[in-house]
Parts: sequence; structure tokens; C-alpha cells
Amino acid sequence: MLSSLALSGQAAAEPPAPDIKALVDDAFIAQTREWLANPIVQLSINAQNELRGDLGQAEIDALDQQWVAERESNDKPLISATLSAPLSIYLLRVQAKTLGLYTEIFVMDAHGLNVGQSSITGDYWQGDEAKFQKTFPNGANAVFLDEPEWDGDRRIWIAQLNLTIADDTAKPIGAATVEINLTELARRAAPAS
Repeated sequence: MLSSLALSGQAAAEPPAPDIKALVDDAFIAQTREWLANPIVQLSINAQNELRGDLGQAEIDALDQQWVAERESNDKPLISATLSAPLSIYLLRVQAKTLGLYTEIFVMDAHGLNVGQSSITGDYWQGDEAKFQKTFPNGANAVFLDEPEWDGDRRIWIAQLNLTIADDTAKPIGAATVEINLTELARRAAPAS
């Protein structure tokens, strides 16, 4: 009986997932592309692509390991440089303006390495993850909407919207991930009572 009570309590704690395809529609994606079209995004990605050049996998792995190690250290040169970049400040402002709709934003270069971000990510290299592999290699208009996940700590449904970032000639130069608070988006989309 205790287990059935626990199960019923757990079921009540996690509401059904919102209809992500109805909420994150073409209009929402178009709005996201509008603020990603700010010149600071393209300029920052191009600068990092030029700086990093043709990195080998060993160099990418070393940067990723440095990032992960810095998360546990007082000395954080790579993390500090990334978080203080103008692009990170821009992304933080975009996130703040949404008043809880975006929970995280980050932009990647042509290797899938972070260029700018609104908060510290778990790793520096996203190139081995679906958010990059299902966007950047698939052209300028590629969009990958990940499955909703329940965040038990914040008690909200979240999902990541991932898009290719292209230059003025439609050549892919990087990608962006926007983590959306689906619970808040559903609340805003609901008819006023």
C-alpha cells in the first residue's frame, strides 16, 4: 500500500508533458532566429572559427577536459573567458528578458565548441551530441527539437531547441541551443481565464 501511495504521489508530482510541437511552432522558431540574427552572434562564431582553425580531435578533447576540470577549480581561465565574452553577455540579456521562458542558451562554433553561453554548461564540446550533429552538418535551415524532459528540481518541463547558425551566404558556421521552460510556455499560451 505504501508503494502504491508513493507511486500515486509521484504521478501527481509530474504533470503530463506539454505538446511541444504545438508550443514550439514555426512562429516561435522564427522569433528565435530573429534574436540569433544579431551581428554579435555571427561575428563571435566567425572569430572563434578563425582562432581555432582545424583542430584535431585530441585538441578538442583537451579543451573539453580543461573545461570540466575548471568547473571544480577556483582557477577558471577558459570558463571565465567564455562567460565574459560579449556574446555570452548578449545571450544572458536575451535569457533575462524572457522572464523565465529560456533557462539556458549557448552558441557553438563549427567544431561544436562553445562560443558564448548564458550559464556554465557541463562540458565545452557539444559536437558529440545530437544538438550539434542534427543541426550543423544538415545545412543552414536545420532545426532539431529534442524531447521534453521533466526537471524534478525545478518542477518544470524543459526541452532544447537547436538550430544551425549560417553566415550571409547561407554557409553553416555554428549552431545554437535554447533550453525552453515548456511549463511556462504552455502557461503563456493558455487562454486567459
